[in-house]
Amino acid sequence: MSYGRHSRIVIPETRSLGSHAMLNWIWLGILTVAALVAGVTGRLAGLTDGALKGAETSVTVAFGLIGVMTLWLGLMRLAERSGMVQSVASLLRPLLRRLFPEVPESHPAMGSMVLNIAANALGLTNAATPLGLRAMRDLQSLNRHPDTASDAMCTFLAINTGSVQLIPTTAIAILAANGSANPTAIIGTTLLATTCSSATGLAVVRLTRGLRWFRAPEGTANATSEPASTEAAPSDPTLLTAANTEPLSAGRRILFGLLVLVFAGFAAQILFNPAAGSPKGPFLVRLIEAVSVVALPFLFVAIPVYGTLKGLRAYEEFVEGAKEGFATATRIIPYLVAMLVAIGALRGAGGIEWITRTLEPLLRGVGYPAELVPMTLLRPLTGSGTLAAFTDLVKSHGADSLLARMGGTLFGSTETTFYVIAVYFGSVGIRRTRNAILAGLSADIAGSIAAVWVCRSILG
Repeated sequence: MSYGRHSRIVIPETRSLGSHAMLNWIWLGILTVAALVAGVTGRLAGLTDGALKGAETSVTVAFGLIGVMTLWLGLMRLAERSGMVQSVASLLRPLLRRLFPEVPESHPAMGSMVLNIAANALGLTNAATPLGLRAMRDLQSLNRHPDTASDAMCTFLAINTGSVQLIPTTAIAILAANGSANPTAIIGTTLLATTCSSATGLAVVRLTRGLRWFRAPEGTANATSEPASTEAAPSDPTLLTAANTEPLSAGRRILFGLLVLVFAGFAAQILFNPAAGSPKGPFLVRLIEAVSVVALPFLFVAIPVYGTLKGLRAYEEFVEGAKEGFATATRIIPYLVAMLVAIGALRGAGGIEWITRTLEPLLRGVGYPAELVPMTLLRPLTGSGTLAAFTDLVKSHGADSLLARMGGTLFGSTETTFYVIAVYFGSVGIRRTRNAILAGLSADIAGSIAAVWVCRSILG
């Protein structure tokens, strides 16, 4: 069966514009607030500088993705054609069927989403973003309205903005670098808080998708087998050809098993050998960290080896898949420019500081620490800005303070929602985001509140 080919859709002009207008109004609102604050505070020059830096950053980010996108799309083609992706997806089939009932079980999107979620959980951000972009492209091949996010896309974005993590690697590194006696103390609190944020995002997606503002557009299909748009399916149709799902022979299974044992030995060496710099903390934490270190090198070797054992020409298949990397990375530039220019203008104008001062009395009244407000406001907008705010919090209050651990938990259990939406939806040309923004922001709010509550309950 060839996925990515479906009936051309004619979308009536009477559809609801609520989901389309939401992102427009948010973007316009950010720019308007930035201009008003800059005018009042006399920071118009700062607004201009922030906007220009945002434009520069967006291009830098996009071009920085080209290499890693090329690598992972090449490996993903090998994993897909060899049947490895389908095998991984089958392990989580019962859960995936519930979350994505509209996606066929054998579709490549299932495997791409599973690998993206696993990479996020292990803190492998270099792998998670390319895999997420591949998943969005696979989901777009099933989308009957190519400019509008499907239910599956919104659900997938809710999972990503919920940011399930077993190890908040960056936050732990900041705490350790600033002298924390136990930087891994936030792993348990982050897992609890991120569970709350993910559950909230998924619940909002499910509860609001039938509302008039977020409902998918109705359309009529004409009998044709052509893709609905050039962005609805990959430019290389062989990417979605049938995978080799035949099991390996006994001898080849033994060879692949030996490779797995070798890397398991590498993980054990990291886990138990002090000379190798074994991680500190409880055994489960150390085990997860060891697996995280070994995971990427294992995939770099195991996927080509597995494809070769399945009879594929690994180099040729890798190159064919890698050809999509440049096109995908450059396609997101306009979307990133639009979003990061607005965010840069708001920061440069002093808008974040003004909003923080305005909300501080209210949040203090409900028990939310005012010191966390800058991080909370920056987190949906910018990862680098949030990291800077978190670092300042740690330096000001101490790496082992309750506030620092709240900040680390918040950093690990929330996500840069607008960046994720701009990159993921921009990569496939989605303009109508439906309830994805609402779900992402709801997950951010739930994660922030849960971070404070969980840390007070467990570490306070």
